[in-house]
Amino acid sequence: MESVKVGIIGLGTVGGGTFNILTDNASEITRRVGKNIEISHIGARRDNPLADTSNHQVSRDIWAVVNDPDVQILVELIGGTTLAKELVEAAIEQGKHIVTANKALIAEYGNELFALAKKHHVQIAFEAAVAGGIPAIKALREGLAGNRIQAIAGIINGTGNFILTEMEERQAKFADVLKEAQELGYAEADPTFDVEGVDAAHKLAILASLAFGTPLNFNAVYTEGITKITPADIDYARELGFKIKHLGIAQRAKSGIEMRVHPTLIPKTRLLSQVNGVMNAIEMEGDQVGPTMYYGPGAGALPTGSAVVADIIDVVRQMAADASDRIPYQAFQDDQLVDETIVPMDEVRTGFYIRITAADEAGVLSGITRLLSEHNINIQAIIQKPNDKQDDNTVPIIILVQRSREGDVSAALEKIAALEHVNSDIIRIRAELN
Repeated sequence: MESVKVGIIGLGTVGGGTFNILTDNASEITRRVGKNIEISHIGARRDNPLADTSNHQVSRDIWAVVNDPDVQILVELIGGTTLAKELVEAAIEQGKHIVTANKALIAEYGNELFALAKKHHVQIAFEAAVAGGIPAIKALREGLAGNRIQAIAGIINGTGNFILTEMEERQAKFADVLKEAQELGYAEADPTFDVEGVDAAHKLAILASLAFGTPLNFNAVYTEGITKITPADIDYARELGFKIKHLGIAQRAKSGIEMRVHPTLIPKTRLLSQVNGVMNAIEMEGDQVGPTMYYGPGAGALPTGSAVVADIIDVVRQMAADASDRIPYQAFQDDQLVDETIVPMDEVRTGFYIRITAADEAGVLSGITRLLSEHNINIQAIIQKPNDKQDDNTVPIIILVQRSREGDVSAALEKIAALEHVNSDIIRIRAELN
């Protein structure tokens, strides 16, 4: 039986999982593909104790795998963008197909890498770059191919979701839960990419490109993290009938495409609000099928490795096909990608949760509501808690406003913050009201 030779660079968590799936399920995979998939060369600067590579060729110089003439498919699992980009470009120029879990590489350099791959008649597969074991890319590129995609909303970073879940369930502070997440291995020593939303923005840029047939445009994604969320905000949201989740949202609007990552209030009745811990979930709405939802583990050795292996299988299946007959990387034919207008954040219309700390005095609330009204902002609900501190004459005022233009809300809050009896540290969280 014919064999296809695979080279893996990076033997960390995902690399080890990929290796184990390919070896443990070799016979099952062969039954599906009709060919043997052979791991012929591994590039790893250190061993993974969970992956027994004693019967395989292992090089400490990862370039040795790229330059190995026997390797037909290069599996890039080292992460980052600088070295990974150089390795992938070199492999493509040698005629090797690429499988990667590197969301930053695809989001930031995918357009040029896809063009290079087309020139050399090879494939790039990247299912594992978004939402780990959830087949989100396949759903958009294949399962929903008959639809005009209207919107995507997802919890696409497990670290952030774990932190918000623990804050909600235990009334814990952000810093305390972040430390716990680091101890459990859910968060990196430098958690910036996760808690500031960069990781989710990379993934959203990829999903939006596939959904709307546009070039990748990571720099256009509005990005906001979860570091300012407090247990009090979570409690007030619950009282209003909502949960706070860190969402990536991409949707069609009258003036173009919205792409944004930020904390969001969502109704407790919505399925997405029930996704807790490190799990991921993505809602996709097509004009014909309506809303669909995909749920599962968004990271980890075996879930992400599962997606990597599925991509290897797909590449092997398509290797014999003419390049023009293969499934397009970005779901649409290369010459059919459209540069849609990206809606500026100030023009986005959404609901808002606003928490204001103000003096417990007559007339303060009326002054706040007057300024909101002057900026065409309609109030849906107000919570004003009594002052139970003897040494503090301030109270929290929680306002839920109906769908409003972001720029109008920003202008109103700037004027409210300048009021004499209002603390300038106003908390604003966007809200999906239905």
